[in-house]
Amino acid sequence: MKKTQVIFLLFFVIISSCREQKTDSLIYYESHEPKKINAPFSDAVEANGFLFLAGQVGMDQGTRTLVQGGIKAETKQCIENIKAVLEQHGSSLDRVVKCTVILKQIEDFAAFNEVYKTYFPNKPARTTFAASGLAVGAQIEIDVIALK
Repeated sequence: MKKTQVIFLLFFVIISSCREQKTDSLIYYESHEPKKINAPFSDAVEANGFLFLAGQVGMDQGTRTLVQGGIKAETKQCIENIKAVLEQHGSSLDRVVKCTVILKQIEDFAAFNEVYKTYFPNKPARTTFAASGLAVGAQIEIDVIALK
């Protein structure tokens, strides 16, 4: 009888240790920019080893205005803003697994892509579409999901 109990207990311990460990921690990161601290969203949220970033536009964070120069300039600044947020939270552009890109005009797709591919040679998954009414009159907005 004792031998059966020991075997059962050992079996239970082995099976229990094989169970997937749950890590449901969420960390909401406020913006590092003083002017965005009262925004009703987080710059980034960390969940289970991933960083989910809020959308970024081609805004110069120093002047709080959109950069001049059209879609290519805004795309470059937008991705530089994403890079800064990722690095602030211990990640980088090469850890991006998914991008969502919103263009004001789908006709800007080719010009946007010229800049985009210089930042993402690993080709993360991506969704791109056009929509009007982007924040602050931007021509582009991008959000990303990255590994921490």
